[in-house]
Formats: sequence, C-alpha cells, structure tokens
Amino acid sequence: MSKVEEKLAELGLTLPEVAPPVAAYVPAIRSGEYVFTSGQLPMVAGKLQHTGKVGGEVTPEEGKALAQICALNALAAVKSVIGDLDRIEQVVKVVGFVASAPDFTGQPGVINGASELLGEALGAAGVHARSAVGVAVLPLDAPVEVEIQVRVKAGA
Repeated sequence: MSKVEEKLAELGLTLPEVAPPVAAYVPAIRSGEYVFTSGQLPMVAGKLQHTGKVGGEVTPEEGKALAQICALNALAAVKSVIGDLDRIEQVVKVVGFVASAPDFTGQPGVINGASELLGEALGAAGVHARSAVGVAVLPLDAPVEVEIQVRVKAGA
C-alpha cells in the first residue's frame, strides 16, 4: 500500500475502484510527465450519491462531501495509469464544477472538499492551482464534478 493510501486510511477513507466512464472517454490518460483525469462524479460502487443543485436540493456541506468523493475517484483514476500514488510529484491543477441553484455563489467552499482531501492525502504535493465553476447542470444531474492534473516523478 502506498503512503498516500496509508494516509487516506488514517483519514478513514479507502481508494475506490475506478469509476467506469458514462460515455466515450477514459478515466485518465498520461501525457509525458502529466496525468489528466476526466471529470469525476461523486460515484460510490457505481451509484451516484446525490442529485440536484447545490443551494437547492443539495446543501453546501453535502456538496463539499461529494467533492471529496470526486477527488477520491480522481486519485483512483490516476492510480490506474501510474500504478502507485506515491509517484505523484505534484497536483498541478484542480477544476471543480458545481451544479448551482441560480443564487448560489459558494462554489469555492464546495470544491474545498476536493482540495482539502488532496492536501491531507499528499501533503505539500497536494497543493494546487484551482478553478471552481458554477454551472446549470452536470451529467446524470450530479451536483459536483472534479478533474485533476498531476505531475509524476521523473522515471516513474
């Protein structure tokens, strides 16, 4: 088990199986020293954990927890490409999408669920640039979607 997965276990979390794509794409792809994930939904064991808009049917706190699930799924996608999460040198960028009620403006707080998890699991390597974007709707009526870009250690 990698040190990253050991840290997740200390947090009471386990890395899930890679969520199967819901359309024509792959969960993650490597290009040189970078791995890019597709957008990850808050799926657990193949089931979307919540539907609706944050600030409407979904509270900001629920949205934040769902963003954490998305980040776990993104780490699983990265692992499927590089084999060992300890090979991550840096999380470079996180992009979070929040299906938002018309008057909801707390997207950054929701996506903190993903950012905080990456920081806790990877330490300094989890510090990243980020965008948190409010959108009208996401696939399957998911409240949150997160994608990440990581740089892998040379030779890994």
